[in-house]
Amino acid sequence: MQTVRAIYPGTFDPPTNGHLDLVSRGSTIFDHLVVAVLRNSSKGAPLFTTSERVDMLREATHSFGNVSVETFDGLLVDFARKQGAKAVLRGIRAISDYEYEFQMAMMNRKLDKTLETVFMMPAEKYTYVSSRLIKGVYQLNGDISELVPPLVLERLQQKRAAHVAPLGGEVPGEV
Repeated sequence: MQTVRAIYPGTFDPPTNGHLDLVSRGSTIFDHLVVAVLRNSSKGAPLFTTSERVDMLREATHSFGNVSVETFDGLLVDFARKQGAKAVLRGIRAISDYEYEFQMAMMNRKLDKTLETVFMMPAEKYTYVSSRLIKGVYQLNGDISELVPPLVLERLQQKRAAHVAPLGGEVPGEV
């Protein structure tokens, strides 16, 4: 019997309950799910370092026996090959996500015909949640406690207290 290993890639800056919802549900579909933290993103300077994001995700997913957390850069298809993955798990919250994710899935298919993309919608209560939105609301002192794991909220509070980095580079007053 063939086992199916999947990759759930992203920047996870910071990890949200929407991300963890997909990890939880993806872990029931795939034999093994690799949460793959992108090291070099085109999304600008991250709030959390790669190692901080990996640590938060490992802590948040430690109860799943078939989930691991790794880092990667470069082409996702190359990382998937190295991991022996047959599928990519991607979350879709809105039509705008689908348009982008569809293009990425088609390019990945062009680069590796054996790699399938599985789209999954988050639970309804997380359909509007994104890391960017979380950082913006938190920066403006909004309550995000129901949208991120407690450990992420704690790390955000530590960042704020230490004034180590601005919270995400958003324009003040914009969410």
